[in-house]
Amino acid sequence: MLTIRCLELKAEKLYNQNIITGACHLYAGQEACAVGIEAAINTTDRLITAYRSHGFTFTRGGSLREIMAELAGRRTGISKGRGGSMHMFTKTFHGGHGIVGSQGQVAETMNMAAIWKLPVIFVCENNKYAKGTSVNRCTINTNFYKRGDVIPGLRVDGMDILCVREATRFACDYCRSGKGPIIMELQTYRFFGHLIGDTENKYRSGDEVDEVRRKRDPICVLEGHMVRNNMATLEELKEMNKKIVNDVEEAAQFAIQSTEPPVEELCNYIYSNNPPLEVRGINPWAKLKSCS
Repeated sequence: MLTIRCLELKAEKLYNQNIITGACHLYAGQEACAVGIEAAINTTDRLITAYRSHGFTFTRGGSLREIMAELAGRRTGISKGRGGSMHMFTKTFHGGHGIVGSQGQVAETMNMAAIWKLPVIFVCENNKYAKGTSVNRCTINTNFYKRGDVIPGLRVDGMDILCVREATRFACDYCRSGKGPIIMELQTYRFFGHLIGDTENKYRSGDEVDEVRRKRDPICVLEGHMVRNNMATLEELKEMNKKIVNDVEEAAQFAIQSTEPPVEELCNYIYSNNPPLEVRGINPWAKLKSCS
């Protein structure tokens, strides 16, 4: 969680220096969700999400260098500098996508999973806001864990990694036993705006954000558990934080020093293999020829 937090804080700085450009959605505040899920699933399990995916890319095997370089649009990035903040992938992490599922698609997918008893865990990271709109203003039913109709659901404290881990273990056991899909609503909170540059003061107060940071920061919650149970000292945690900051800084310098992908490669990697014949329109620099 500390690594993801430091990664996001550094990403904000690089964005403000115009090293990272485009839309960049930070995961700070929601770290317990990604890390708690990872602590309970297998390395071979498949995971897919929408934007705000830097944390999942890291827990699913992406390196700090690859993630930072991708954010900066460098060819050493995990998607070769072509995906940016919203399109990162590993062998068991299928994105990182710029579009979240619309209500119709979600309902249809849940219905199909229930009919076929598929071992799927549907996760709603409920960070209280849909872009700039509070969930209380845009939906009549905020019990998202009940939205699957016949699919059972759990509501989980998404700011406590231990709660997320244990809920995910339960959900995994349920799915793997052949009972079909299950829903988890992780009640969490993002510490930054919807994306960097968001005018969040127009839809939520600074006092609200500060209160959550003081009382429910997932990193502080876990540190409290560890110190009270003699699992670590404050000095050890400070040393860990110092090392992580250095690792993130090294990854940032690697990204800055890496080159951007050349323009002539812009249309590469669209197909798994080279197209067997010329397909009109896939190369914007090719001179179009009449087919008549």
